[in-house]
Amino acid sequence: MSEISPSEILPSKIVPPKPVVFADRHIGPSDSERQIMLSVLGIDSVAELIDATVPNSIRDEQLALDAALSEAQAIELITEIADQNQVLTSLIGTGYHGTITPAVLRRNILENPAWYTAYTPYQPEISQGRLEALLNFQTMVADLSGLEIANASLLDEGTAVAEAMVMLLRMSKSKRTVLLVDEAIHPQSLAVLRTRAEPIGIELRVADRNGPVADDVFGVIYQYPGTTGEVYDLAPLVQTANKAGALTAVAADLLSLVVLKSPGECGVDVVVGSTQRFGVPMGAGGPHAAFMAASEGSQRSLPGRVVGMSVDAEGRPALRLALQTREQHIRREKATSNICTAQVLLAVMAAMYASYHGPDGLRAIAFRTHAHASRLAHGLQTAGIGLAHDSWFDTVTAVVPGRAAEIVSAAADARINLRHVDDDHVGISFDETSTTDVVDAVLRAFGINSADAGDPAESPINHMLRSDKILDYEPFHRFRTETQMLRYLRYLSDKDIALDRSMIPLGSCTMKLNATTEMEPITWPEFANIHPFAPVAQQQGYVRMVAELEQMLASITGYAGVSLQPNAGSQGELAGLLAIRAYHRSNGETERDICLIPSSAHGTNAASAVMAGMRVVVVACNDNGDVDVADLDKKISEHRASLAAIMVTYPSTHGVFEAAIGEICELVHDAGGQVYVDGANLNALVGLAKPGKFGADVSHLNLHKTFCIPHGGGGPGVGPVAVGEHLIPFLPGHPVLAARGERITGPTISAAPWGSAGILAIPYLYIAMMGADGLRQATTTAILSANYIAARLEPHFPVLYRGDAGPGKQGWVAHECILDLRPMTKASGVTVDDVAKRLVDYGFHAPTMSFPVAGTLMVEPTESESLEELDRFCEAMIAIADEVKRVESCEWPADDNPLVHAPHTAEAVTADEWSHPYSRQLAAYPMVTSRHNKIWPPVARIDGAHGDRNFICSCPPIEELAEAGASA
Repeated sequence: MSEISPSEILPSKIVPPKPVVFADRHIGPSDSERQIMLSVLGIDSVAELIDATVPNSIRDEQLALDAALSEAQAIELITEIADQNQVLTSLIGTGYHGTITPAVLRRNILENPAWYTAYTPYQPEISQGRLEALLNFQTMVADLSGLEIANASLLDEGTAVAEAMVMLLRMSKSKRTVLLVDEAIHPQSLAVLRTRAEPIGIELRVADRNGPVADDVFGVIYQYPGTTGEVYDLAPLVQTANKAGALTAVAADLLSLVVLKSPGECGVDVVVGSTQRFGVPMGAGGPHAAFMAASEGSQRSLPGRVVGMSVDAEGRPALRLALQTREQHIRREKATSNICTAQVLLAVMAAMYASYHGPDGLRAIAFRTHAHASRLAHGLQTAGIGLAHDSWFDTVTAVVPGRAAEIVSAAADARINLRHVDDDHVGISFDETSTTDVVDAVLRAFGINSADAGDPAESPINHMLRSDKILDYEPFHRFRTETQMLRYLRYLSDKDIALDRSMIPLGSCTMKLNATTEMEPITWPEFANIHPFAPVAQQQGYVRMVAELEQMLASITGYAGVSLQPNAGSQGELAGLLAIRAYHRSNGETERDICLIPSSAHGTNAASAVMAGMRVVVVACNDNGDVDVADLDKKISEHRASLAAIMVTYPSTHGVFEAAIGEICELVHDAGGQVYVDGANLNALVGLAKPGKFGADVSHLNLHKTFCIPHGGGGPGVGPVAVGEHLIPFLPGHPVLAARGERITGPTISAAPWGSAGILAIPYLYIAMMGADGLRQATTTAILSANYIAARLEPHFPVLYRGDAGPGKQGWVAHECILDLRPMTKASGVTVDDVAKRLVDYGFHAPTMSFPVAGTLMVEPTESESLEELDRFCEAMIAIADEVKRVESCEWPADDNPLVHAPHTAEAVTADEWSHPYSRQLAAYPMVTSRHNKIWPPVARIDGAHGDRNFICSCPPIEELAEAGASA
């Protein structure tokens, strides 16, 4: 065998290679691939495309950001920041508790891209895994709350309590406007309630729960157990409220419901709370999955999403999102909630935590936690220290006149955080992580020798324990070993399409790379195990990261101030509109309450405006999708004295840069209104233009879109609000921030001061690693990729909207394009649904369907997809167009072709009989590339109407399964 000489390996002259920067990892197309794409468009450079696409009047490319970091440097930086946090044992409670995340769940859900890169399950045939996990979540919540139905999660406990308030008002069908609130409610929940009640005309009355219920009260909300720990009998309180004609809701601790009599058994109408302590880290406040359960018959009033059971075309049981007509893009200003997302990833974590432990394991955790609280209470009483309450589950409040600060400080010296309720009371909340050593240390902080404390003789809650079975459903009894749980999680994820398997070309949703380096820190203890109400001195890493991220976002958007508190885009919208409302009121212009919204806007815009106490007036769009400036001028003239704001999405919801955006802003400002630019499409602006500089006063930003927080199957999200200088006083505030002397004037939007702080490291690292040049290149590549797809597909599917390029010229799209399928449907009968389902056979998730225009597909490739993947998608769409032509030519019958029967399951194409006029191979493997990455849908096309007629939103009990098995 001949040897290779060194000269054949080494070049004659050593030239250092170009270093690989993070932007090269994040952005899909290479330099040479971008040139290929440009040649298809018939232009010479990306700069030429951007000059022709983005109006010169709004261009502003200056970004005051630090130089881009390598991935190694970024990890070094975030490690330095993490080390500035101090992780103490936090027994502060108030809805946030230490928990042990089973490693099998942390590694295989929270850290697994098969789960965290998935999209909302609007295409249920390829979302059966997530839907099954969410059905388990709903079953868990309904069962523990003692009610019949539950939704598939809300954002946090504070906002869930606010949703319960509105739901009680809706269910009461009365003209009463007073909500009675238990004075023992968590303070952050009360703050959110105050924010949400006033704009819609609800009066809050905070009082002792044992007092009378007046005849002007439509609903009562209790905290159970109370914020200082008291456990009490709900039943007589509910009876008193009902006799007064009021409905009831309870904000409940989920672990306590494992052992305490359920609110449903006591007659409560609605139960809300947080599932955080079911295996989800505190993360300085989030993200956590809140829950809501309600009585049978109220399902159409539930906010958020509900997973329901239906059947597929082959008769199999199948899951899908039920009652989708309640979504905000349909109900718009008639919506009763602007919630359009959830906390799916965290809901899956909580459901699997319950499955892994099962009812017996959960009881053991609950009783062990209660035992620690009881031992402490006995020790305190033995030492002569009084207790605020005679009964408790996990939280004991000690009465220590004038000594609270001293005791809290002594505990902190032992690295334990207690709750400083006030000068005379100290709260101690135990959790799953607590030990007898922790109890002993707390006793010492009170000056008590644990050896003298002894053990309690009897639990104070024995007479309030539940006697019914809990979680008597199959998913909560099968998975006790790690092997079983690991295989179950793999089984579920294999039933879904996420970004780890293929491109997800959803318009308006920006499904881009969520880099591993960005994701890595979120499970580090220094970020994960921080209580949101821990002393600020222990959160200096978070303080630094929040401040620096806010400054980064301000620089990118051109605004003067940013708040990271809103924990979803919907909450950011509300925060921005409330800031506008407060600004007008501060100027004495209380009559300004009209919000102008283009007809093409996302439905949450209208819903948010109503929640902010505004009236919605719709502005027409013209034939090319732009805001009709003439109609805008007319509407402004009609409502000039009462104009509060306009909400516009830029680039527009139709995927184009409107040249008239400056004129729109000027018209509204001249009438005394404010301009709200929805940040949903910021991925087309970063590094090219700044809303805060081209005329906008406020925007919310979707960090789960443009800034790489993953969608997680429908959540988590973060929707910070960015504002001009004049609106900074009206940014969100919080009771904890107020206690620290920070930002005390604004409304409380979310339960925690920094919202979902636990995932803020993701956008922070994304921006730090991309730098100004990388961010700008990401934007230009996203625009290039969208125009490339538009050019390739235009001969087969007309592109509905393009920017204005002048007479006789073809304009360009922004970062997404809308494909018009209506001519195809008219000629062949093949619908948007048919094309979406057929794409599954080709290995793709469908683009956004029928939004903002019915009968269309909106495609957004993002900057992260390679030319190879873009071409694979285009070739699939072109092949589908050819299939449609075969239907149109009557080669295939309109009711028997691969489109109307899509998606095709393995069972269907391997059945003994095959009577279709197309081959099995065409059904299952329509292209060569589909063989390389075949995705078999676990179910055929789902019958949504059947599911709505037969509403089932929880797992069947084990007894029913046993009976079904016996009969089979």
